[in-house]
Amino acid sequence: MRFLPVLLLFISVSASAQWKSYIIGRNGDTLNRVDLKGKKQGPWSVRVEDLRGERGYEEEGIYENDLKTGTWKKFSLEGVKIAEENYSWGKLNGRSMYFTYNGGLMREESWRAIDPKNQYDTVPVYDIKDPTKEIDRVVVKNEGVALKHGKWVFYDPREGTIEETQHYVMNKLQTDEDLVDEDLRPIDISSNKAKSDTSARKSLQKPQAILDYEKKNSGKKKIKARDGQTY
Repeated sequence: MRFLPVLLLFISVSASAQWKSYIIGRNGDTLNRVDLKGKKQGPWSVRVEDLRGERGYEEEGIYENDLKTGTWKKFSLEGVKIAEENYSWGKLNGRSMYFTYNGGLMREESWRAIDPKNQYDTVPVYDIKDPTKEIDRVVVKNEGVALKHGKWVFYDPREGTIEETQHYVMNKLQTDEDLVDEDLRPIDISSNKAKSDTSARKSLQKPQAILDYEKKNSGKKKIKARDGQTY
C-alpha cells in the first residue's frame, strides 16, 4: 500500500512526548517518525526530486531503530514501480527486483544478510539444476555486509524472457563444475567443529611446484618474480 501522497505537516516535540518529529499522511497515518534518540521508526516515505540528470523517485518502507527492515518499494515520480527490495538489520536480504521506468522487469537478485549479533552464520547450498535440493551447508564469518546468495536472473524487459542466470553462494559465483568453493569452509561442517591449527596450516601449504622451485633455487641470488601487481 502506497504511503504517498502525504500532507507534509511537521509536528514538534511539544505536540508529542513520544516522537521528536513525524508527518501526517493524507489518510491520517503517522509517517517518518523520529524518536527522542534521533532514530527513524515505523513507516517512512521519502521523495527525491530530479537532480543533475538523475531521475527522481519515491521510496517507502519500514524502519526499526534507524535500520531498514522488511519490504521497501521504490517508484518513479510518475508512479511506476522501479524497485522492490527486502531488508533485515538494515541490509539487503532475500529477493530484490528491479524494473525499467516503463515497468518492465530487468533483473531479480538474491541476497543474504547476517544478524549482527552473530559472529558466524550457517547457510544452505542448493543444486544449481534442482533449487529444491540442498547439497551442502557452509559456515561463513559475519563481515557486516549483505552478500550475494542464491539465484540472480537477468531479463529482456521488453520481451520478459530470461537472458542470463547466475548462482551465488555467499558472494561466490558458482558454475556446474564448481558448486561449492572450498574457500567457503572456514569450519568443518561434518564435525561442526573449528578446524585445528594443524589442518588449517595444511590447507595453506604451498603447491608442490612452488616447493620444487624454491628448493632448486635455494642459496642462489634472489630471483624477481611477477606477483600480478601493476605499476
